[in-house]
Amino acid sequence: MDRTALADFLRSRREGLRPEHVGLTSGPRRRATGLRREEVAALASMSTDYYTRLEQRRGPQPSEQLLGALARTLRLTAHERDYLFQVAGRNVPPPGAGADHVAPSLLRVLDQLSDTPAMIISELGETLVQNRMAGALFGDRTRFTGLARSEYYRWFTDPAERRCYPERDHERQSRAHVANLRAAYGSLGPRSRAGQLVEALLRESAEFAELWERHEVGRRFADHKTLRHPEMGDIAVDCQVLFTEDRSQALLVLTAAPTVEDALKLTLLDVVGHQRFGPEDHQPDVAHATSAWARR
Repeated sequence: MDRTALADFLRSRREGLRPEHVGLTSGPRRRATGLRREEVAALASMSTDYYTRLEQRRGPQPSEQLLGALARTLRLTAHERDYLFQVAGRNVPPPGAGADHVAPSLLRVLDQLSDTPAMIISELGETLVQNRMAGALFGDRTRFTGLARSEYYRWFTDPAERRCYPERDHERQSRAHVANLRAAYGSLGPRSRAGQLVEALLRESAEFAELWERHEVGRRFADHKTLRHPEMGDIAVDCQVLFTEDRSQALLVLTAAPTVEDALKLTLLDVVGHQRFGPEDHQPDVAHATSAWARR
């Protein structure tokens, strides 16, 4: 571990970022030209003291997980991410295993989206980053581990995954997931994580096995779909996608369809956030609010 190189590199990248680059606001009294140490620490989910010691060349060797979090926070390119691992004395993630490193170009766009659900996913359907609105709509999709990180795996093995779609759309969604996974399988190969997903799903899901035999291939993200929220009910949205150059990651942006009710539901969702109401709690009266909003 090269403590001097690590400290200098972290400091230079921190000072080269502005708050708006990472979705923060810069107040009128701000004097720092780049991010503050406490801001980097908060974004990377570590203590300010720990990060400060890294920049002061006296911190312990960071774990690979921590280095990955710093790489995302500091918006490092793939080459810069590899250099960070090297000076920290850790093995550089092998090709195909670095999907957790989110493309800085997509992160910059995501940081500007605050009033509409958006998330960055890998080609295996793993949610790498999601904004607050996406969390309110879908829940925290970054919390899963192992094979369950992939929404393709959860779709065929966990009934709860299907609750956010009306039952009439389940068949179409199943086919889209299998087609997306086959495209990733063809790109990454049978010995990749895509291959592990396919092997597991062939064992665990008869529905997946049947669809896999159809050999449908495609990357379907841009779409018009209906999502089901426990408080807001059905919300019709348009899904637009922005891919990285190698198509290994995609930014999904969900916007309300051009109807008054669906647009208002997303507006109310922004207010409700992650709250869930029980049967005796006051439920948002979407129909009444929609009618009142339309009369304005």
